Amino acid sequence: MTHRIRCFFVLLLVCCAPGLCLAQAAESLDAASQARYHALIAELRCVVCQNRSIAESDAPLAGDLRHVVERQIRAGQSNAAIKRYLVDRYGDWILYDPPWQRSTVLLWTGPFLLLAIGALLIAALMRRERSVPSEATIKVGRDDHGDRLGQILADDRANRSEPKQ
Repeated sequence: MTHRIRCFFVLLLVCCAPGLCLAQAAESLDAASQARYHALIAELRCVVCQNRSIAESDAPLAGDLRHVVERQIRAGQSNAAIKRYLVDRYGDWILYDPPWQRSTVLLWTGPFLLLAIGALLIAALMRRERSVPSEATIKVGRDDHGDRLGQILADDRANRSEPKQ
């Protein structure tokens, strides 16, 4: 019986040890480096999950990237150098805030361009609406039915306002 219990604990240790090592890796940094580590991994996108940071992702590649960032911090690299290292390997896409470059101009200016185009379209439609009189206005002005129509509407309002018995 003790042999089975011993085997169970060895198996448990073997299964949990890698997770414990990864958890302790970042904790062994000093407070300033640990804060820098957490800020940096929150700014980097997981290339597997695509819309999660490597801090949030459970993908094995995100774990490897966290380990790379930690190693680079231990080596004394700056945040810019670490980002440049990762961009060289994975492209600008790994950054949540890609840099201003010729290839990203549309990404940065696109929302503002669409907003400006929409505002211009609305202004043009409103200007056209104001300058063209409606057909009802033209017809009422051309014939003498306008007075008759006004009388009918007034009678209708009077009938509606009278209480029914």
